[in-house]
Amino acid sequence: MQIYVKILFLWIKILHPEVIFMAKQKYVFNQKTLTYERYFVNWKQRLLRLIYFILTSGALAVAFVVIAYRFFGSPKERVQQRELEYMKLQYEILTDRLVKMEKVMSDLQERDDNIYRVIFEAEPIPSSVRKAGYGGADRYENLKGYQNSSTVADVAKKLDRIASQLVVQSKSYDEVFDLAKRKNEMLTSIPAIRPVKDKDFRRISSYFGYRTDPFYKVKKLHEGVDFSTPAGTDVFATGDGVVETVEKSYYGYGNTVIINHGFGYKTVYSHLSAFKVKQGEKIKRGQLIAKTGNTGKSTSPHLHYEVRKNNVPINPIHFFFNDLTPEDYDLILELSSAQTQTMD
Repeated sequence: MQIYVKILFLWIKILHPEVIFMAKQKYVFNQKTLTYERYFVNWKQRLLRLIYFILTSGALAVAFVVIAYRFFGSPKERVQQRELEYMKLQYEILTDRLVKMEKVMSDLQERDDNIYRVIFEAEPIPSSVRKAGYGGADRYENLKGYQNSSTVADVAKKLDRIASQLVVQSKSYDEVFDLAKRKNEMLTSIPAIRPVKDKDFRRISSYFGYRTDPFYKVKKLHEGVDFSTPAGTDVFATGDGVVETVEKSYYGYGNTVIINHGFGYKTVYSHLSAFKVKQGEKIKRGQLIAKTGNTGKSTSPHLHYEVRKNNVPINPIHFFFNDLTPEDYDLILELSSAQTQTMD
């Protein structure tokens, strides 16, 4: 109610100032009559005053509103500002969690490659596969054109990268779990004994490594070990598997049996005189598979024995652990370092 009274008072003051301020009469000096005459405000002047007042008041009001909105904001803007600050806080929290998730994922990948897959002799997953992202240049096109487009796109890329790595890691764990279930099978399949009876290691005449070729008299990589034996000595499978090759030959390795043990392992038995297995036959560790001989490129009766992992020859003496003591293993390592001539 008071506001309306004040407006009415201001209105009367502008249009009829003499009603409110009877004592404050305005006089002007008339130079013609040389007297002071009372000054009366006509309606045009009053109208101009009113217009001036309205315009001035309007300008001040607009200025006040602009200043208020600029420095203080409207209630709606203040609510939006609070929401924006909350969203920024949540974004920072989310970014921090993503960084922690990436670190945890990196730790899982390192354990997977350097512990779990090593235990089960599985190849590590290439970094290019683990870090492969989602393809497509326009995948984040719909996130462009906004004030915080780069921020949102960065979070989206991190999420996609973690999701991709989770898929790869999940498949890897499935593979490792399958290997764990097959561990007993793997342990019986991996070559673990010597292919001929040799209690005192006197039958090993040449070891794995660079040795002198008996025919060409030059050093060549000897891809296995030679067991010097009388012809017709029993040859035993060093691990469970399937006979992959039974080959008769007068050249090179001569008569040969190759056993596929699975898990990337194969063993080769060469210069044989007789076969005791057939191609495709399943065999067990310690089973008689052949007789030693002197076939192929050979200087005397012996067995040439190889172990291959993923078709790459590796030192067979590392696979004699089932029938060697630590002292025996040290001895055989010392003997293998001697420079000898191969028998094939």
